[in-house]
Amino acid sequence: MIRVFLDDMRRCPEGFVLAKDAAECILLLEQCEVEVLSLDYDLGPGQPTGLEVVMHMVRKRLFPREIYLHTSSASGRVSMFNLLYAHKPEGTVLYNHPIPPEKAAEWILQRKRESENGNKDTDGS
Repeated sequence: MIRVFLDDMRRCPEGFVLAKDAAECILLLEQCEVEVLSLDYDLGPGQPTGLEVVMHMVRKRLFPREIYLHTSSASGRVSMFNLLYAHKPEGTVLYNHPIPPEKAAEWILQRKRESENGNKDTDGS
């Protein structure tokens, strides 16, 4: 499972796969099992927005376990939230804010533990 961060400008958090545009994000959603998705709305002048990704998710029923909205666009946030809230399955948790720093730190620690456990399993320790 992967965590995806859709943004054309912000630094991608550790442990996430960066999608710089809507097409990359949609491709990841279609080809990978996405655990967490964090969405920006504005993805550059003349480019499809995060709302395009949300509409595709709704059409194709491609929902991760958790969705965060880290956009600074108030109207974009409202549009994405309303559409997601109306169509998300019961098992998907939707947050109308960016990923909290403590949650990101928790994921980083979890990833390091998993990596260490994996190394122990493969090196005979």
